Amino acid sequence: MAEARVFDVHNCILGEGPLWHPDRQELFWFDIIGKQLRSKARVWDFDEYVSAAGWIDHDTLIMASASALWRFDISTGWREKLVDMEADNALTRSNDGRADPWGGFWIGTMGINAEDGAGAIYRYYRGELVTLYKNISISNAICFAPDKSAAYWSDTLTRHIMRVALDPDHGWPEGPADVLIDVTAENLAPDGAVVDRDGNIWNAQWGSNRVAVYAPDGRFLKAVDVPAKQASCPAFGGADFDQLFVTSAAEGLTGAVEGRTYVVDSVGRGLPEHQVRL
Repeated sequence: MAEARVFDVHNCILGEGPLWHPDRQELFWFDIIGKQLRSKARVWDFDEYVSAAGWIDHDTLIMASASALWRFDISTGWREKLVDMEADNALTRSNDGRADPWGGFWIGTMGINAEDGAGAIYRYYRGELVTLYKNISISNAICFAPDKSAAYWSDTLTRHIMRVALDPDHGWPEGPADVLIDVTAENLAPDGAVVDRDGNIWNAQWGSNRVAVYAPDGRFLKAVDVPAKQASCPAFGGADFDQLFVTSAAEGLTGAVEGRTYVVDSVGRGLPEHQVRL
C-alpha cells in the first residue's frame, strides 16, 4: 500500500474540512483554531472560527463559520452572509460539513470546548437553514451514499457512525438514524469522513494515526496509516480522484508531523464533491 506523504508542511492547530474543488483542481482546507482557510497558493485569515466549505462555482465557496454560512469569493476574499447560524451563542462554533447530492449543504456545530450536547447538525437548502439533529457534542463524518440513498454522520463522543435514509426527491432524512458502525470496543473516535465511488466510508479516526475504510454495510475493510496522530478528515482529489488527502491537528501535541496535511496515492477512488446550489 502507498505511504502517506506530506502535501503541505504547515502545522495546523486543528486542520479540518479538506475540499477538492473539481473545477479548479485545487485543495482547500481549514485551520479552525487558527481561524484560517488555506490552499497551497494562498491563506485567508478571519476574525472567527471557520471550518467547512462546499463549492458553488469556479470562484465561489459556501463557507461555515462560528456564526453563519457565507458566500465566499476565492479570488477577492470578499464574503456575503447567507444565513445566521447560532450567531447568538458565543459558546459554539461550526465543525464538519459537506454538500449533498441535491445541492444542499449539511453542517454541524459543537461547543468550543466540546461541551456535552451543545451542538447540532443542520441542512442549508434553497435558502433555508433547517435543524436536523440536536444535542450533538462533536459533529463529524457527514457524507453521502453515491446512490443518494443515505446520509452518514457521527457524534464523535458516542463512538458511532450513523446512517439515515434520504428522500430521493429532495434529500431530507426519512425516519430515524440508526447505528451503522460502532467503534466502542476498539476505543476509536470517528472524525471526518468521505465516501468513495463504491460507497465505502473512509473515516479519519482521531488519535489513531489512520483513516479506516468501511463497506456500505458497516464492515471494516482496511486502514490507511498517516504519520499524524490526530487525523481529522479525508477528501478524494486529483485528476482521477485517486488521491486521498488527510488533514490533521497539532493541538496538544509536539512534533513536526502533527498538523500537516497529507496525501496518499492510489488507495481508492472517490467522486467529485457535489456542487452547492443556492
